[in-house]
Amino acid sequence: MAYEVEHFERDVLAASHGTPILVDFWAPWCGPCRVLGPVLERLADEAAGAWRLVKVNTDVHQDLAVQYGIRGIPAVKLFVDGNVVDEFTGALPDYAIRQWLEKALPSPVKDLLGEAEALLDEGAADEAAAVLQEILAEQPTHPAASALLAGLLVFTDPDRARALAETGMSAEARYVQVAESVRLVAEALGRRGADLPEGPGRAPYLAALEAMASRTFDEAVDRLIDVLQKDRYYDDDGARKAGIALFTLLGDGHPVTRGKRRTFTMWLY
Repeated sequence: MAYEVEHFERDVLAASHGTPILVDFWAPWCGPCRVLGPVLERLADEAAGAWRLVKVNTDVHQDLAVQYGIRGIPAVKLFVDGNVVDEFTGALPDYAIRQWLEKALPSPVKDLLGEAEALLDEGAADEAAAVLQEILAEQPTHPAASALLAGLLVFTDPDRARALAETGMSAEARYVQVAESVRLVAEALGRRGADLPEGPGRAPYLAALEAMASRTFDEAVDRLIDVLQKDRYYDDDGARKAGIALFTLLGDGHPVTRGKRRTFTMWLY
């Protein structure tokens, strides 16, 4: 159900501290507004109180249009805790609005995912894994949590990590990059000594894979650099692929990434 705004402070800013408020800035003469309005109202009814729709007629409330920088209508803004947290302009189709809402609306799972990512940035891998496990207990096919947990498990449980990475491939791009790196590392670890070609790069490549499996990442990168020095394209450019995947999984803030990536990159060119 939609509500035409009466008191913006009460109906939107204050109310959004309890329930997310979607504000539709519109005008009666606006054709796209008349298209979008019924779609938003139907979605609000389906939401059953998870969020509320408030409409603001910009002809009547010109002050609000100026205050919130409305330059084109329809303009839709999502308010949470008194602040605009996301917005879009124009008459989007139903499916696009659903996707936008899924991304924009707050949820406990999103809060947990943010907590897990913050722990990963701090290097607290075990604590991050526990939070990701909590998310997956609630939503077993959550793609972002699956990708991140796969990145933590790939060195100790590559089979489970590979399965989680498959689920992670449906996440947004930055998590897909993690999932792809997991798949590459899991494949490389599974080939230790099995069918690696002969050549000067074989011994250091095997040593690099063993170091990755034992989570001695500093040693792993050193051995991958040895491969690049001795046989640049050994095993279908395996050292380059493994190194880039490893840095992706460790993250930009990891000491090994900060200390070794520049030297590693130098040997690629």
